[in-house]
Amino acid sequence: MTSSTELRGRENLAGGSPRGRLPDFFIVGHPKCGTTALYEMLNSHPQIFIPMKEPRFFAQELRSRSRRIAPSSAPSTLEGYLSLFAPAGPEQRAGEATPMYLRSLTAAGLIAQVQPDARIIAILREPARFLRSFHLQCAYNHIETQRDFRKAIALESARREGRRIPRFSQSPRTLLYSDHVRYVEQLRRYHAVFPPEQVLVLIYEDFRRDNETTVRRVLRFLDVDDTLPIEPAESEPLPAVRFETLHQGARLASIVRRNRAATPIVRTVNRIVPSRPSGGRLRAGWRRVVYAEPSPPDEEFMRELRARFKPEVQALSAYLGRDLVSQWGYDDVG
Repeated sequence: MTSSTELRGRENLAGGSPRGRLPDFFIVGHPKCGTTALYEMLNSHPQIFIPMKEPRFFAQELRSRSRRIAPSSAPSTLEGYLSLFAPAGPEQRAGEATPMYLRSLTAAGLIAQVQPDARIIAILREPARFLRSFHLQCAYNHIETQRDFRKAIALESARREGRRIPRFSQSPRTLLYSDHVRYVEQLRRYHAVFPPEQVLVLIYEDFRRDNETTVRRVLRFLDVDDTLPIEPAESEPLPAVRFETLHQGARLASIVRRNRAATPIVRTVNRIVPSRPSGGRLRAGWRRVVYAEPSPPDEEFMRELRARFKPEVQALSAYLGRDLVSQWGYDDVG
């Protein structure tokens, strides 16, 4: 197995010509499609090195504006980005996982510019369930303030015009939900700059049904040993927020306390916001007070969404040469 390519003499995205270890592979998305579980399972393999989840370096147009509140550990220069992979061993495959790369309009081209030999892994999920799960995450992360899924989808037209955007939304484009399921368009951006043998498209439902088989397929794709034991992993589902003020206070405190510098805002938050309980019983009690089980999906609206996205599923089936219309239950959708 060859080690990662070194960046030599290529145009630096931020200027200059640095040298450094580049990732061999990228998990490009989507969020809420098993990317975290895949990241964790791959990272436990001795021949794979993944330094952090979501560096987001190649999707500058989608990166969070929250640095104004609390600086992120994500690198902002190519030198900083390359330094993440420096500890990787010469016989390891280095990689990263940034789910927003699949939606980004620029990430595919930028990745190909600096690492044309990269292997790309994309994960797609049935659109209606994907968007419902993604909406729950946006609400949990305070990106979305409209907690009714149907109403949040209905706000897309206004938000495209710059209206009805939550005050603290880190990236307004994130809330254009239907843009996330332009699957064929997203895959074409990668196929336009990488040969087909370097792009692996996974289906979330396959991964969820059989973690081990899917991960071994990925290991073969990455040319590492696929015979080692695999420990299944599954991300904990997000709860619904019952008390927004307590949730946001604890979340803000957690963010700013991760920063090393004791800035004025960090000192202020430390004074006025208590730490989230860390003991087992206290933490369980905290979760019962602040959070609740998500409401069941509105099946009528889910069916409306499936009717809306059926043409995309049909196009994706043709594009991949796979019958996702049947697998995702779109046969009887009008």
